[in-house]
Amino acid sequence: MRCDTALIWFRRDLRVADNAALYHALKCSRRVYCVFVFDRAILDALPSRTDRRVEFIHASLLELDAALRRHGGALIVQHGHAVKDIPAMAHALKVDAVFANHDYEPAATARDADVARQLKVHGIAFHTVKDQVLFEKDEILTGNGTFYSVFTPYKNAVLKKLDAFYLQAYPVEKYLGALAPGQATASGATRATRATAAVPAGHAPSAIAIPSLEQLGFARTNLAHLGIAAGETGAQKLFRDFKQRMAGYEERRNFPAVKGPSYLSVHLRFGTISIRSLAREAWKAWHGAADFAGGRGAEVWLAELIWRDFYFHILHHNPHVVERAFKPQWDAIRWDTGAQADQHFAAWCEGRTGYPLVDAAMRQLNQTGYMHNRLRMVTASFLTKDLGIDWRRGERYFAGQLIDFDLSANNGGWQWAASTGCDAQPWFRIFNPVMQSEKFDAEGKFIRRYVPVLAALSNKAIHAPWLAKGDALKRANVLLGEHYPLPIVDHAAARANTLARFGAVTGRTTRAP
Repeated sequence: MRCDTALIWFRRDLRVADNAALYHALKCSRRVYCVFVFDRAILDALPSRTDRRVEFIHASLLELDAALRRHGGALIVQHGHAVKDIPAMAHALKVDAVFANHDYEPAATARDADVARQLKVHGIAFHTVKDQVLFEKDEILTGNGTFYSVFTPYKNAVLKKLDAFYLQAYPVEKYLGALAPGQATASGATRATRATAAVPAGHAPSAIAIPSLEQLGFARTNLAHLGIAAGETGAQKLFRDFKQRMAGYEERRNFPAVKGPSYLSVHLRFGTISIRSLAREAWKAWHGAADFAGGRGAEVWLAELIWRDFYFHILHHNPHVVERAFKPQWDAIRWDTGAQADQHFAAWCEGRTGYPLVDAAMRQLNQTGYMHNRLRMVTASFLTKDLGIDWRRGERYFAGQLIDFDLSANNGGWQWAASTGCDAQPWFRIFNPVMQSEKFDAEGKFIRRYVPVLAALSNKAIHAPWLAKGDALKRANVLLGEHYPLPIVDHAAARANTLARFGAVTGRTTRAP
């Protein structure tokens, strides 16, 4: 796989450290150019010009470019269509090969196949490798050679196979000398000590190569105000903090008002940190913990990382889940439609269902682009099981709002909650939103943060304000129906409707087994 000149195409891997494709490109080539494409095939379809993900990517690219320049390289940044720009750039740069890390989403695999065909016309190789997961495609299969559809046996198979080989980092730093040097800055000073490479016009990395958000057609968001730091440095800072809390992960992870999660999901999504580095530290903490509690926290967090792999596994083997239920029988479910369903969906989106925990979670999503994992389950269950609305509508809404949106995990989570997916929540087990609130936000701290109009209610009343006595509401200055909505559905009646909805497909009675 030796070549003289190569091009590394960054996508979901915006880092230098432990980057599989970058490692292979540098190791196998005398000179390596680096490129990222702000793909209009994706950007033009976004509903808002203030998208936190675009700003996160932009900030991460600025840091990536700086990191490459410190080692004598630079980042070429294009704003166009990757399916056309990558082959054109590779041809113009006269590279022998293009390297990239695998992308598993159906649209991405189709794009990559198209790019490979075009490169082949020019006699340019296209090499892609595994990077964003621990195990991919057919690396983990059952004894019968089929994919896993249940998480626990999949996890056990992963843990049986996982060892130092799969957790080791790619030593990118050893080969950074092969980076193609940067171009002259506006002042005329070069970023690299060696001679500037001859790069065709329009493809030169320079001090002003990365277009601004405004030039991309986007505006700044509240990302900085939220304290979300992008790039490798942002990821490493979060991880250092989480390592100090990992031992308590199991006990704290389900409570949205508590600092329990790692908050690294957006960094995993855009590859500003390596999945191998996270799994390696979890593995070490689990097996090297001095006490059982510490090891248990690391073990549970490692299992969460494996859940991420599991959903990639499901998507690869079942691409139909993007549009349809994992289990075909559930495509026959008759979800609610019409004006009332649309009104209920709007209320859910805007956080005004009358169920405080659901509303607080949706407001957190809308205000920050993030939602706690426990609340993703609660809100998804509420939409599908209480409101009877098709899971695909909720999945699409999350896809537009989540800064850490990942197709496989988002789809898997929604189908789990809707009971239409693999290893799903059984259809007859339906989250009670009030009980979830009392259990996971007992003191109402999370609700008070995102639904401040209820802040003066007692810890008991805040979970179901409609059950509070009139004088308690009056003292808290809460007028239901005006300051805060009454529940848009009755949970008990909604539960009965859901049992009937699924029962019509299964042929069972409305009574749970």
